[in-house]
Amino acid sequence: MRILVTGGAGFIGANLIAALIKGHPEDHFLVLDKLTYAGNLANLEPIRGAANFEFVRGDICDPVLVGGLMEGVEVVANLAAESHVDRSILSAGSFVQTNIAGTQNLLDAALKTGPVRFVQISTDEVYGSLAPHDPPFTESTPLRPNSPYAASKAAADLLVRAAFETHRLPTVITRCSNNYGPYQFPEKLIPLMLTNALEGKALPVYGDGRQVRDWIHVADHCAGLEEAIYRGQPGQIYNFGGRSELSNLDLLRLLLGILAQMTGERVETYLKLITFVKDRPGHDRRYAMAFDRTTERLGWRPGKDIETGLKETVAWYLDNMAWWRAVKAGEYLDYYERQYEGRSAGGG
Repeated sequence: MRILVTGGAGFIGANLIAALIKGHPEDHFLVLDKLTYAGNLANLEPIRGAANFEFVRGDICDPVLVGGLMEGVEVVANLAAESHVDRSILSAGSFVQTNIAGTQNLLDAALKTGPVRFVQISTDEVYGSLAPHDPPFTESTPLRPNSPYAASKAAADLLVRAAFETHRLPTVITRCSNNYGPYQFPEKLIPLMLTNALEGKALPVYGDGRQVRDWIHVADHCAGLEEAIYRGQPGQIYNFGGRSELSNLDLLRLLLGILAQMTGERVETYLKLITFVKDRPGHDRRYAMAFDRTTERLGWRPGKDIETGLKETVAWYLDNMAWWRAVKAGEYLDYYERQYEGRSAGGG
């Protein structure tokens, strides 16, 4: 098959495309990415020479580009998205454009080309916030997004649902809890705290730090996405979670303890860097995901416990300091031009 993966140079996208190329050498994978602040071509370096891989720099909102790329494509996995909540609070326009208009542009092209299997990668944030003793989100939980980012993803999900109900486009929607692992952009909690600690900088914690998240290693998420891409049933929604609910403060303490063990530094050196800052507006208090339907229908369940996953993640960031230092310095933004000298495609 010919499979289009949008947003494939981002954190989850890069991990997914590497797993798909390894697991499905008979298929051809085309990555489309705009290479904005969170898209990094260096993330794809491990699979750059693969014969069944091709990269195109471009925007999912471009109908001419998307229409041309869709020719011969049998599956679309849409990971392209603006995803940083804080940025959406400051300015929501780009989130509306990419997450909503961009998704509809992909759907239009898929409908025109047809039949194209369309897998929309979404987020648990579309469900809103849980109280401390509420049961976890299920696929039937009503959508109640609380941030501009979450609202834009919920709108995209509804457009995907409408394409199935109205046009019978074979669509699948996946929703996942908080990811962590290699190549995560350092605005996100775990890589931000890791890299700041290594640089001796403040570790900013919103509010009281008791917001609860369900953490899943990106490799487990990608294993679930692989099942959804190849075996998911049209019209269905699949939740992915890690069964690892922790408050932000408890997660940070666990993370810093692991970092101290691996660096030989005293944990108190890192703990004293924790700085409580004003909470962000509309901050969801708790997320938790039930994924019984996903296990029943796709045979998927998470494989890594949080401590094992964090140890692997810390080791990766210690071994790849050049990568995250370049990202934090903004130098990675020039990587494409250095490698491809302005050309729009590369790879195998």
